[in-house]
Amino acid sequence: MRRAVCPGSFDPITNGHLDIIGRASKLYDVVHVAVMINQSKKGLFTVDERIDLIRQVTADFGNVQVESFHGLLVDFCKQRDIPAIVKGLRAVSDFDYELQMAQMNNGLSGVETLFVPTNPTYSFLSSSLVKEVATWGGDVSHLLPPPVHQALTERLARD
Repeated sequence: MRRAVCPGSFDPITNGHLDIIGRASKLYDVVHVAVMINQSKKGLFTVDERIDLIRQVTADFGNVQVESFHGLLVDFCKQRDIPAIVKGLRAVSDFDYELQMAQMNNGLSGVETLFVPTNPTYSFLSSSLVKEVATWGGDVSHLLPPPVHQALTERLARD
């Protein structure tokens, strides 16, 4: 069975993330979405909320498993016998950092990294930018899956 992982913080998951996960789901039998736990960072959504939202918006793919991880991604991969990491690249600036990570991960464990160019529609998109624009009242509905947009709107109205 061909397995891959799409890692990230997904705070929140955007249409750009969803595009990469969906494309990976066509290439692999099982795609694990690994939601990073970073204790030094306070996210807008809890890890459990992010997992729930990702499960909702990836349910139609049929071969996506969502869970959290803490520590080295290569350890997550080893524990689940995952030989490949799928990463979306938005711009050349992403490549510099991601190439270093890919080489380190491969050197540590032999796990390969597959770079997928982002759909040009989402080339500027990041969770941080979406949260910033939404915080100031900008319309981000076209950048997020509907359940995520609703959750973001509700969260920002509450805070």
